[in-house]
Amino acid sequence: MLMHSPALLENYVAGHWVAGSGAPTALTDPVTGETLAFVSSAGLDLDAAFAFARDVAGPALRALSYGERAQRLAQIVATLQASRDDYYAIATANSGTVATDSAVDIDGAIYTLSTYAKLGATLGDAHTLLDGAAVPLAKDASFAVRHVFRPTPGVALFINAFNFPAWGLWEKAAGALLAGVPVIVKPATSTAWLTQRMVADVVAAGLLPRGSLSVICGSAAGLLDRIGPFDVVSFTGSADTAATLRAHPAFTERSARINVEADSLNSAVLLPDAAPGTAAFDQFVREVAREMTVKAGQKCTAIRRAMVPVAHFDAVAAAIAERLAKTVVGNPRNEAVKMGSLVTLAQKRAVLEGIAHLQAEAETLYDGNRETAFVDAGADSACVAPVLLGLRDGARGQRVHDTEVFGPVATLVGYRDLDEALALTKRGQGSLVVSLFSNDAVAMRAPVLALADAHGRVHAVDPSVVKTQTGHGNVMPQSLHGGPGRAGGGEELGGLRALRFYHVRSAVQGPAALIEAITQDAVELPKA
Repeated sequence: MLMHSPALLENYVAGHWVAGSGAPTALTDPVTGETLAFVSSAGLDLDAAFAFARDVAGPALRALSYGERAQRLAQIVATLQASRDDYYAIATANSGTVATDSAVDIDGAIYTLSTYAKLGATLGDAHTLLDGAAVPLAKDASFAVRHVFRPTPGVALFINAFNFPAWGLWEKAAGALLAGVPVIVKPATSTAWLTQRMVADVVAAGLLPRGSLSVICGSAAGLLDRIGPFDVVSFTGSADTAATLRAHPAFTERSARINVEADSLNSAVLLPDAAPGTAAFDQFVREVAREMTVKAGQKCTAIRRAMVPVAHFDAVAAAIAERLAKTVVGNPRNEAVKMGSLVTLAQKRAVLEGIAHLQAEAETLYDGNRETAFVDAGADSACVAPVLLGLRDGARGQRVHDTEVFGPVATLVGYRDLDEALALTKRGQGSLVVSLFSNDAVAMRAPVLALADAHGRVHAVDPSVVKTQTGHGNVMPQSLHGGPGRAGGGEELGGLRALRFYHVRSAVQGPAALIEAITQDAVELPKA
């Protein structure tokens, strides 16, 4: 059940629920401004929290086989499914999302966990993962080497973003827990309620060894100071914050590993053959409009730049604007509303400032804020209507290729030929995802491969997959999530590839009999 009056959300550390001390931070409804709950991490014994996770929870988790840990993931899935209605209500109140957008977060999290439960089951009773075959190091094969993966004997610390309080936790925790590594999650403060509630439900169900899953709500101060050489950190957020984290002694001196997902100027490219009136053109228009409005554009994978042939610029602009004009914005509790609010007033200010920054070089093709009356939400809410900008000469742009506005905003970018389209796309300096739209699947081969070195995922759509393609912005657990360069240089998900981040690879050299013996209670790590 949801709280009827604002309460202080407790932290779960060292196997116990603990309330933070000091002045708490209020979590608010971004539409009504109502205070929903309070959080604080002040006064927590962080040394005890990390020590308990490493020394008590970690060994208990690793005493289970991969298959047994996979069973725990399946049990977590059932536990979360039982409280979906409560999670949806929390998302509506704390994140301002309509039900279909809450599903992206909540049901996406459950689906990801379910996928890893099934993948983990294929590893069976093993406690060690093998990486490749044994290789003789002596002519008579008496001495050989075999590489093994062993779970890191540390803690996985997740510092998460505000936009996916459910999926952001479980898409990381699925791999960590399956690997046998305890998790401490620090959700973004503004939307911490949903993360905390999910952790509370799993803890109450007693599905994991005590302390395997901890949550700290409030400030992240002091967390990195406790990171040791065998711990791993996964961060989702801004590139500026990521740069600050990377400079911490935890990484520069103690060589802990960090995975970063940062800013990303993702693109969608309409290939020259996809002229107005073709199926690929229509799919491109639908996808750009959808990516601008799902979760009010607050997705790391959302389309920020839409590359189109100059000859089709006006036709694309008109078609997207027509779709955006049908988007009803306001209070997500109203059934007529199709797009809710941004998560906070601070985020609204940042988005409006970002739009103004881009408008200095791009024309405004559609601005829903000029005429839109938000439904059941006033001007003091965190609502922002979709804005489509345009730059006919994409090569002239600077800001549109450098600035990510994290809201319902995209820029139409004109290109003269395919070579220029590829060059403009790469000016994002590394992105999470790029989508290509064409009426000819085979014709996409060259541009797909040309863009793969600058993107974590390349998503190609032709008329044959209109009904089956999973969407530009949807992150599937079977596919890699992350990206090079500006996107952070990190990798998550990708099936069982996700386990590698939580393991240490070691080369075992020795007598042939020993090399054979280490294959007992072990299984080859599949490629996916």
